Amino acid sequence: MPPLPAGRKYSTSPYLLLALLALGAKARASESSPLPVAARPVEAPPLAEGRPVLTLQPAAAKPGDPVVVSVRGMAELPSGTLGGRPLHFFPWGEGFMAVTGLPVELGPGTAAVKVLGPAAPGAAPLELTSELNVLEPGYRERELKVSGKYVEPPASVKTRMAEDRKAFAAAFSQPFAAPLFGQNFAWPRQDRITAPYGDRRTFNGKLSSQHFGVDLDGDPGTPVTAANDGTVVMTRDNYSAGKTVIVHHGAGLYTTYFHLSRITVKNGTPVKQGQRLGLVGGTGRVTGPHLHWGVKVDDLWVDGEVLLRLDFFPSAAPGVASGSTELGTP
Repeated sequence: MPPLPAGRKYSTSPYLLLALLALGAKARASESSPLPVAARPVEAPPLAEGRPVLTLQPAAAKPGDPVVVSVRGMAELPSGTLGGRPLHFFPWGEGFMAVTGLPVELGPGTAAVKVLGPAAPGAAPLELTSELNVLEPGYRERELKVSGKYVEPPASVKTRMAEDRKAFAAAFSQPFAAPLFGQNFAWPRQDRITAPYGDRRTFNGKLSSQHFGVDLDGDPGTPVTAANDGTVVMTRDNYSAGKTVIVHHGAGLYTTYFHLSRITVKNGTPVKQGQRLGLVGGTGRVTGPHLHWGVKVDDLWVDGEVLLRLDFFPSAAPGVASGSTELGTP
C-alpha cells in the first residue's frame, strides 16, 4: 500500500457522532437502573482498508465518568487530547490505549477527541478526530449530619489534616506505567449502594461538598478486597477518610478504600484482585459503618460504577466486560 499523503487529516467525527447520539439516547433511558451493565464501545469505521481506527468507551459519558480511548493501526505511540486534556497512551493489545476521565465540572454537550500519529514507520503523522457526547449528570442533593468537629475542625487537628494532604499527594504521584492488571475491574465488596458517586452534600447545613466515590453498606469487620491487581501505595489513618488503603493499578489509575476498621496489607506490597485489604469500619468523617470506594484516574476522581462497565480486553469478547458487575447479596 502506498504511504499516506503527508499532512493530510482524516476525520471520523461524522460517523462517530451519529453513533454517539443514538447510543446517548439509549444511555439516558437506562440511567434509572441502580446496577451497572456492560458498556459497548463505539468504534469509528475505518477510513479505508488498513487505515487507523479510533475507539471511545463508553459511547456517551457524564461529567465524572472514566473514558478509555483506543487506537489501532498506528505504527508508533500516538499523542492526543480529550476535551483539551492530554491523553497518555501506552501499548495495549494490537494498538494503543489511554485511560482518562471527564472533569465533574464539565457541562453537557460534546468533548473533542484528537489523536495524532503515523500509520507506518517513518510516515508523516495523520490526525484522527471524533467527539464524545457528554450527558447531563443529574447528581442529587443530600443533607447529612456528622460530628461538628468534622465540619469545623479544631485548630489542634489542622496540622494533621495538612499531613494527610501531603500523604495523599505522594500516593497519587506514582510514575506512569502500563496497567498492572490482567482482567476487568470488580466490586471491592458485595452489598447495597448507600450513596452513589456525584452526590452534592451539605453537612450540618454549613459545609457543602461533592461525593467523589461510591458508598457500599457493610457491617463492621466484614472484608474489603482489591478491585483489581496493583500495588499498595498508602496504608494510613487519615482524619476525614479514616483508615485508608490506596492501590495503584498502573495507567494513572488508582482505587481507594476509606473508613476501614482494620488494614490487613502493608504499604508497597503487590495485591491481586479479590485479595483482602482490610475490614469495613466507621473511622473518619462518617455517619455510620460503610466502605467509601473511590477511583482516581489521570488526576480526576471518577465514577467507580462506570469503571466496572469498561472492557479493557475487547479482543476476548468485544464490548462485554469479562466479569459480573452486578451487586448481589454478601
